[in-house]
Amino acid sequence: MSPTLPLAARPSRAALLTAFAAVYLIWGSTYLVMKFAVASMPPLLMAGTRYALAGGLLYGFMRRRGEARPTRAGWGQAAIIGVALLGFGNGGTTLGVLYLPSSTAALLVATVPMFLAVLGWLSGVAPRPTRWVTLGLAAGLAGMYLLATHAGPAPTVQRPGHAGLGMIAVLTAAFLWSVGSLYSKKHQPAPSPFLSGGMQMLCGGAAMLLVGLVRGEASGFTLAQVTLKSWLAYAYLVTLGSIVAFTAYIWLLRVVEPALAGTYAFVNPVVAVLLGWGFGGEKLSVQMLGGAALIVLAVGLVVLGGRKN
Repeated sequence: MSPTLPLAARPSRAALLTAFAAVYLIWGSTYLVMKFAVASMPPLLMAGTRYALAGGLLYGFMRRRGEARPTRAGWGQAAIIGVALLGFGNGGTTLGVLYLPSSTAALLVATVPMFLAVLGWLSGVAPRPTRWVTLGLAAGLAGMYLLATHAGPAPTVQRPGHAGLGMIAVLTAAFLWSVGSLYSKKHQPAPSPFLSGGMQMLCGGAAMLLVGLVRGEASGFTLAQVTLKSWLAYAYLVTLGSIVAFTAYIWLLRVVEPALAGTYAFVNPVVAVLLGWGFGGEKLSVQMLGGAALIVLAVGLVVLGGRKN
């Protein structure tokens, strides 16, 4: 039988821990890995082909396992979710960091859990955030602020002078990622979250490819200029970053509250900072450790505060 999940089923603790580990740790590592990939690849063409390839592999695998052919309505829902999550969400953030220091972009991306909690409540998808969840979200933003403003010079942006444009791009990306996440809570392209994930990656990847081509990223680009390091990073992003982590996120949106699934936006930068310290020669400061501690507290408050009695 194919690995579909009935909506009424209660996932096991092991399944939840595995999915959160994938979203927290793997997505956190992609900050560093993406830098290796785009060092010799155009950003949107890299991201678009990454998701299109991952989506095609996952979709083909699930269809061969016996999953039914998706309906036209299912493909329409997959297009909405894929374009919102990946086309605007991932693509918008990719463009935003052209104009912003990565620390500022990371702080703006941390608005995702806030958007998910508030929009989820207003749309009726999720209950009103409790005082503990609200406190946890505030602690997460405070921790993100400490991480984003840790001692040291800000990284050089690729296109200085357009900080406002970069902020608009990243905040719009965070907002539309949240909208797409909430939409997927009640609109599922296919019964299987794995088939759904493949469909969404195909649609989102196609959207980023189209925008990348319109932006002229293919002009003058040849595969011969891609380094081995970038190819290895690309393979990691396709397999673990897309197939494993994105599918885990889609599954989590089905079985937990949206704000809880969105805590990845708090944890990922912590993972990125620790990887930079362990593998990039970066130094840890008291301010950074304090920010990490606040984020751990934030996740705990959101998890415990969101439980129903």
